[in-house]
Amino acid sequence: MNTLNSCSCNLPRRGFLSGLLATGASTLLSGCVTPTAASRADRIDIHHHAFSPAYVAELDKAGQAPPIVKNWSLAKTLDDMAKAGVGTAILSVTTPQVTFLNREKAKSVAREHNEWIAKLGSEYKGKFGSFAMLPMQNMGDALHELEYALDVLKADGIGLMSSYNDKWLGHANYAPVMDELNRRKVILFTHPSPGECCRNILTPEIPPTVIEFQTDTTRAITNLLFSGTAARCPDVQFIFAHAGGLIPFIVERLTKLPIQDPKLASRVPRGVLFELRRFFYDTAWSAHPGALASLTKLVNVSQILMASDYPYRTGVDNVTGLIDYGFSASDLRAIERDNAARLMPQWKA
Repeated sequence: MNTLNSCSCNLPRRGFLSGLLATGASTLLSGCVTPTAASRADRIDIHHHAFSPAYVAELDKAGQAPPIVKNWSLAKTLDDMAKAGVGTAILSVTTPQVTFLNREKAKSVAREHNEWIAKLGSEYKGKFGSFAMLPMQNMGDALHELEYALDVLKADGIGLMSSYNDKWLGHANYAPVMDELNRRKVILFTHPSPGECCRNILTPEIPPTVIEFQTDTTRAITNLLFSGTAARCPDVQFIFAHAGGLIPFIVERLTKLPIQDPKLASRVPRGVLFELRRFFYDTAWSAHPGALASLTKLVNVSQILMASDYPYRTGVDNVTGLIDYGFSASDLRAIERDNAARLMPQWKA
């Protein structure tokens, strides 16, 4: 457990008063109450995976459906949400999305999956939102699906991977999608995908999720900064998974780069830190002291979003880590719900 005590009785005065208001005076006065996963039922999980049967079938045919994906079920998701006190999960698809399919099949499978998620949302009111996936093999197809997902299916945003075939999101190929997201002021949830450059470069026993997910997210953010895309798209609401990968640890190198190479300064006219601090970061696989201490030194708590990464971790894992870190009651509430509700007002109720 973090050396900070998560019990409201030991918080500084400001944290204690926030806890008093959030938890209720009678509860606190009756004895010190440490929050638990079961203490709330309205958390918003910003990073929760779901897989339609048709999508799983295509993965399986391509030999890319691991047991954890094939064994996913709606009942298990609802059970995990209940145990973690999650009222709403924003559903998305992890790597490889539809990159392993040809153009036409990618279009149809992306559409089927996005519609399947939207149907879940309509059948379980208030339980599920979505970050729709796009067939990024062709920008015309991607833009068409983006329009359908947002205008017809009412997705909460778009979910893209950090890179596609070693081209990161700031690449000129993806400018049409990025510019449309900016025009619409859309949320872009970015999930890592291991780069083609760096698969199994240690040993086959160490999966790319251990290191490459973090490094590819870092590459994507760096690419967005120094391609000028982040500055060109100020109205895209970027969310980066897993606390932004390695970004909190290399921020000094990033801020010094435009000084060392002045031609890059024009691509980050508001400064590197301005862009990094306006992004949102989720807590999937990062609800532990090392990651949280680093992230909270880089950004305000207002930019941090609770995330389980279910089924690869449980909601209880993440909630417990956040509680154990020792956030004040108000900061914990912001991370677990209020920041997401501010970003997506439709989930305030």
